[in-house]
Amino acid sequence: MEHRLRAPLSDDDVRRLRVGDAVLLDGTVWGLRDATLIRIFDHGQAPPVDLRGGVLLHVAPSVRPSAAAPSGYEPMTVGTTTSTRMERFTRGLLRDYGVRAIIGKGGLLDDSSAAFAEYGGAYLAIVGGAASVETEQVEAIEHVYWEDLMPECLWQFRVRAFGPLTVAMDAQGASVYRDVARTARERLAEIYAKMGLKS
Repeated sequence: MEHRLRAPLSDDDVRRLRVGDAVLLDGTVWGLRDATLIRIFDHGQAPPVDLRGGVLLHVAPSVRPSAAAPSGYEPMTVGTTTSTRMERFTRGLLRDYGVRAIIGKGGLLDDSSAAFAEYGGAYLAIVGGAASVETEQVEAIEHVYWEDLMPECLWQFRVRAFGPLTVAMDAQGASVYRDVARTARERLAEIYAKMGLKS
């Protein structure tokens, strides 16, 4: 199925998504990565904004100053970063701050999948190397929080038709990454068997 959603997302928005669905997003997307997450969880500093229903984008954008932009910055490149190293923060983001979706590349692991099922959330995969398209879909950087962490600040993006994104992990506990890994293990065992080797 294809979905056109507006962020922040409702519980119903997220729970009707299924692995393999396509999503286009409008509204507010929060950009962050390691430094902001470490400040929140390791240093115990609460986010400066309400993230309930929020969609997070794993990113550290390249920006330039702009007097015409509401935040004082305009995007040069908004490229998604790999999500796996931020795995340990997923459960807390959903449980403690009400985040409902995470956009990234490369996927997350089984604990995140379990958290999406428990709290109602989804991982939305974006095509790697699509930074030029992503940047065009960011209408504005509306605000920048924790600028001392530049470029790993907390970015408030206003987006339109952001995507297409693919639902890669859903609130039912399904994960394309787990499915691919299982299929790869099965195929590898078959290959070893044909070669007369043990896997």
